Amino acid sequence: MIELSSDIGGGKTVFVKGLASGMGTSDHVASPTFTINRQYRALGRDVVMHHYDFYRLDDPGIMAAEISDTLSENGNIVVVEWSTIVEHLLPDDRLQIAIRADGESSRMLELLAADGHEHLLKGIE
Repeated sequence: MIELSSDIGGGKTVFVKGLASGMGTSDHVASPTFTINRQYRALGRDVVMHHYDFYRLDDPGIMAAEISDTLSENGNIVVVEWSTIVEHLLPDDRLQIAIRADGESSRMLELLAADGHEHLLKGIE
């Protein structure tokens, strides 16, 4: 579970494109701002990335049940943007990535893990 935060246009979808490429998908990666959820499948593996964007929601409604189900299934990679509305549903063992502009075309990433879940940062340099 990865929680992304940044300003609008801060690079969240670009980051997800990199994740999707790394998992070996040939799917077209686009922002789910208007669709709320997009899925990307890894080639030759039983791995699915679920990419949620809750920017346009005032109430999670049925999406609360969907994200809970998605989080409970093994083999899923879950990436959430604008998570405030569903924060109470998200597990403590999530990786939080804050993306901040560091110039016109560069970004700085701040990676955080909740206390007791520092293992999520192991191997990241």
